This record gives sequence, structure tokens and C-alpha cells, in this order.
Amino acid sequence: MNLYPLKFHPRFVEKMWGGRKLQTVLGKALPPDKPIGESWELYDFPPGIVEGSSDWVSSVIANGPLAGKTLHCAVQEFRSDLLGHAKPAGTHGQFPLLIKFLDAREDLSVQVHPDEEYAREHPEAHLKTEAWYVMQHDPDSRLFKGLHPDTSRESFADAITHGQVEQHLQSVSANVGDCHYLPSGTVHALGAGMLVAEVQTPSDTTFRVYDFNRIDPSTGKQRKLHVNEAMRCIQFEHRTEQPAGALAPGVLVTSPFFQISSTSVRAGRKEQIEGSEPIVLIMLEGRAVVRAAESFEPVEIKRGDTVLIPAALSSSTVEADVDCEMLKVSIPRR
Repeated sequence: MNLYPLKFHPRFVEKMWGGRKLQTVLGKALPPDKPIGESWELYDFPPGIVEGSSDWVSSVIANGPLAGKTLHCAVQEFRSDLLGHAKPAGTHGQFPLLIKFLDAREDLSVQVHPDEEYAREHPEAHLKTEAWYVMQHDPDSRLFKGLHPDTSRESFADAITHGQVEQHLQSVSANVGDCHYLPSGTVHALGAGMLVAEVQTPSDTTFRVYDFNRIDPSTGKQRKLHVNEAMRCIQFEHRTEQPAGALAPGVLVTSPFFQISSTSVRAGRKEQIEGSEPIVLIMLEGRAVVRAAESFEPVEIKRGDTVLIPAALSSSTVEADVDCEMLKVSIPRR
């Protein structure tokens, strides 16, 4: 069987801070009367990582002859054709990206994720580097991204003890089209009223340092913090962001784990998708079809859809029915 552009069934994740924008803005059919914070679009986790699962938790293919099979099955069966030069993640052979949409009706917790060194020393933790692309936001929404340059390990530890964490965080106003790179070790929090597309390494390890003193309605208690773990992971040395002008045209983020580019296709036009690695397209606006070859059925994508183009399909095209805005995610050679 030959590979083709793959679409997947999303996995909706209930969160106390979630809302309904995944349905009202992106048109996803959410379960009723539940605060849905995340739509996992492309995911692949080994047993025991997600909700104590005893089996793989992996995206289910929604189209074509492979419909009903998982992404992990495709990785095993078509490894080189699917991944090209990209390497599976971890010791279990995961697909090396996790793609989500996040709807923050309330502020998320102030948190940090582990880097490679911490993950090597703690097998239960997994490296997590991510990026947020702002798709929509309410007026005056903001996010927290990094610490003020004068924040020391000692002053931040004192702020955690006395509930004064916010005064050490850098607040950034939300703007549609902004892309925020959050390498592991960066203290951050997505702010209330924001809808973002998230690209990250395949990890679910999060260490909370502050949660705005909220009560979890499911337990009647405050959520657990992970202060000791977080303090070992936080990057206190000030990082200088790579200026946008240093990146190639259209490139929003480049990292050792993924590259994110933005691309526009006008109605009636085509764009060639080329590369020696798998490409993930995230449709932000518009409607188009992806064609891999004459022998394959075209795959329709619209706002809120994600499609995986296997590495072997190096001459795919995106043909826009109406004006389209997309994110293109690729995996650098390591």
C-alpha cells in the first residue's frame, strides 16, 4: 500500500480552564456542556504516559485505506516513507511532533517544562519544547513568557513562597499572527481569552509553579504544584530572542526539533510542498485540497484541520479554493 496525505480524528481534552472556541471559532464538534481546553490533532504516546494508559495513545487516521489505524501503526509500517530523514522520538519510537489547538477561557498555570539534561536524569520526565501561534484572542488578552532579566533563583523562590510570582513574569500582549517560541526551561503561561495552535515535542511533562490560587471544581482543592522540579528546570540566564530578520522569509520559528513557517495561497492558485521530511499543514484560514499524485484522491482541508504529508510524497501541492493561510511544520535534520 502506498502512503497518502493523512488526516486524523482529534482528541478533545477537558480542562478546568477550557472553553468552547474550538467549536465556535474552528467548527469542531465538541462534546456538549464540557470545558474543552485542548484538541490534540497529531499525537503519539507510548503506554503509561497519558492518563496512566496501558496501551499506545496515538492519533487515529480518518481518511483513505488506512482509516481506523493509528499514527503509531503507520510509523511502524512505513517508517522511512513516512519519516524520511526525521528520527522517531524517545526510546519507544514515537512520531516526533505533537500538534494541538488550545482554548484558554481562563489563564493557564505558570509552568515550565524539562530540558534534555533533566529528562536524561529523570526517566519519568520528557523533554518539552513548544511554540504558540495566536489564532484569535479576546480584547486585552496577554500571555506570560519568561522572567524579567533581573530575576534570580533566590528571588523567584521567595516569590513562589509569598504568592508574588506574577511580578517576575514578562507579560506580552496577544496579537493574531504572533508566534511565540518557548524552549524548555522557559517559565510561561497562556492567558485567558486566547486560542492558539501549538507545535511541540511529544511530551506531556509539565511542572506548575503557580496556579492563581484556583480551586479545581473536580476535587474542591487547589491543583498540585511542582516547585522543586520546576526550580531545577527553569532557565534563569536571560535569553536573547532570535530577531525575526535573522530568519528566512516566512519562517516563524526554527529550533533543533521543529521549524514553523507561514504560507499564503490565493484562491485558484497552487503551492508546491517539497522536502525530505514529513510536513504537517495546519489550516488557519480558508479551504483547499492537497494532491499528492494523480493516483491519490485529493484531501480537503479547511480552517482548524491538520494534515500530515509523508516524506515520500515530495511533490504534493496545495490548491486553494478560497484564500488560505497555513502553518507548515517540518522536522530539521539532527
